[in-house]
Amino acid sequence: MFKSVRSFIGAKDFSESCNFYKDLGFKEVTISDNMSYFKIDEKLGFYLQKAFVKDWVDNSMLFLEVDDIEAYLKKIEALDLLSKYKKCRLSKIVNNDWGREFFLHDPSGILWHIGCFNY
Repeated sequence: MFKSVRSFIGAKDFSESCNFYKDLGFKEVTISDNMSYFKIDEKLGFYLQKAFVKDWVDNSMLFLEVDDIEAYLKKIEALDLLSKYKKCRLSKIVNNDWGREFFLHDPSGILWHIGCFNY
């Protein structure tokens, strides 16, 4: 019955954010001059909008579940995104009661939780 759930996020600099997500490994599907769909596969993706509302972007968070958190963190570190995108931030892995995660901020400040669950 259901096929996917997709979030909409904003971008302060749409072009820079598009490049960031392509560098991160997402594939861009242009919807219009003001919106693109970024996907990892046919079921996992989100819409990036050429729209910036500070309170909205500052409170936007996405969770990406991965199988191997250490390998994915190493992959992101190898991309050297922090040098290319000055406003990006990347944390180390933290342990929680429910599992492990690290954090990545995109160029606009969107917070990505990237993790794996214990269950």
